[in-house]
Amino acid sequence: MALAVHTPGAGDFASLRAEFELPDSFSPDVLAEAAAVAGDPADFAGGRVDARHLPLVTVDPPGAKDLDQAVLIERRRLGGFRVHYAIADLAAFVPPGGAIDREARERGQTLYLPDGNVPLHPPELSEGAASLLPGVERLAVLWTIDTDAGGEPVAVRVRRALVRSVERLDYDTVAAALVAGDPHPSIAALPQLGRLRRDLAVRRGAVEPQLPEQEITAAEDGGWVLTLRPRHEVEEWNAEISLLTGMAAASIMLEARVGVLRTLPEADDGAVGWLRRSAEALGIDWPRDATVAELLAGLDPARPASLALHAGTTRLLRGAGYTAFDGTAPQLATHAGIGSPYAHVTAPIRRLVDRFATEVCLAVTRGVPVPDWVRAALAELPELMSSSDTRAARVERACLDQVEAWILAEHVGRTFRAVVLRAEQTRAEVFVENPPVLGRCVGTGFPESGRITVRLTAVDVEKRRVAFERA
Repeated sequence: MALAVHTPGAGDFASLRAEFELPDSFSPDVLAEAAAVAGDPADFAGGRVDARHLPLVTVDPPGAKDLDQAVLIERRRLGGFRVHYAIADLAAFVPPGGAIDREARERGQTLYLPDGNVPLHPPELSEGAASLLPGVERLAVLWTIDTDAGGEPVAVRVRRALVRSVERLDYDTVAAALVAGDPHPSIAALPQLGRLRRDLAVRRGAVEPQLPEQEITAAEDGGWVLTLRPRHEVEEWNAEISLLTGMAAASIMLEARVGVLRTLPEADDGAVGWLRRSAEALGIDWPRDATVAELLAGLDPARPASLALHAGTTRLLRGAGYTAFDGTAPQLATHAGIGSPYAHVTAPIRRLVDRFATEVCLAVTRGVPVPDWVRAALAELPELMSSSDTRAARVERACLDQVEAWILAEHVGRTFRAVVLRAEQTRAEVFVENPPVLGRCVGTGFPESGRITVRLTAVDVEKRRVAFERA
C-alpha cells in the first residue's frame, strides 16, 4: 500500500500553479469564439464522408472527457487488418488567427495536474463539441489504414468525416473483457494487431525504457495517494495504433516535402558503448549481434538490474524535438526512439502541433495546396512545442515532488527499501518502492544495481525536496 497524505494543508497546488504562471480560465474573447463555433455537426457536414455506420469506440483512462481518438479494427478477407481511426477535427472549430488559435499557440498542450487540468482549448470544445463522446455525431478526420498479415501498412486514406462513437471504454474494462473472452467486437482484433506492431517496433530498433510510472490519485480523506501506474498491455496496443497513424502521416509529409515531424537523433556510438559497459557491470548478457531494442525486449523490467539498465537507456533518447520543412526534405527525419519517421496527428484536442500536421496530410492526399495559414505556422511550431514540452515536464515533476514531500514529511528518520537506478562514488539515484518515490541518496559503496536500505534524512515541503542516505 502507498502512504496517503495526512499533512495539514496537503492537496493545495495553488502555489505551484502560480509559480509556473498557469492560467486558470480562458479570456472572454476565447470563450465567446468557442460558443460561436460549437454548433450542430450537421452544419459542418458538407463534403465529408458519412462514417456514422462505423461502430467506433474510444479507449482512454477512466473519467477522461477530452476524447481525441475513436477506433475500429477489422480483419481483411484476404488477410491482414483494416484500421479505422477517427481523430477529433479541431481545425473545423478553430478559425485561423482567431482568439482560440492565438491562445492555443500560447499554451501548446493540455497540462495535467492532480487537482485539475489546464486545457489547451476551452472545455466547451475539448470536452464538448469537438470531443468524440459516445452516442453523438462528431466531426472527425478519419484515417483508414490497411495492413498485411504481418501488420505492415499497404494502403492509407485520410478524409474528413462525420462519425458517431458507440461506446466509451477504458483500459481496465477492456483488459477485463479480454481476460473473460468477451472483448468489444470493435477492438477484438486489437491484441493480435498490437502484438504484431510491437514486434515490428523491436525489429525497427525502437527504444522504450520501461521505468516505473508514478501516479497521483485523490485519497478519500481529501489528500493524495502516490502509487505506481500499472502497465496495461491494452494501453501499449492502443498506443501502437496511434504510432501506426503517426508514421503514415510522416510518410505523406515527407513525400510531399512539407510538414512537421517529431524527431530524435540516433544515439552516438559513445552512448551505446556506455550502455553496453553498464549492462556488463549489471551482469546482463548482451549478445554482440543484438540491438538495444532486442535486448530491452528480452528483459524483465521488475528485476533491479533490468530496471537500472532501462534507466540508463534514457541517455540514448536525448535531443527530441520537432522538425518543420517546406520545399526540401529535412536532414533529420526520423525518431530514434520509434525507429521511423513519425508525426503527431492523433491528439489535436490536447496538443497544438497535431492540428497543423493533420491539415498538411489532408491537403496532400487530396492533391490541393496546403493552406497558407498552415504553411505560415510551420516555422514557429518547433519552438512553440519545445517550450510547451519543457513546461509540461517541469509541471509534472513538480507535482510529483510536491506529493512526495507531503507524504514523507512525517517520516523523517524512517528507513525504506529502494532500488539503485544509477550509482556514483558517493551518491545514487534510487527508486524507493513504498511509497514509490524517485530520489537521490548519499553514501558510499553503492552497488551498480540491486536493492538497498535508505534512510530519509530531510524533507522540505516548501521547496519540494526530500533527501536520503544509505542506511
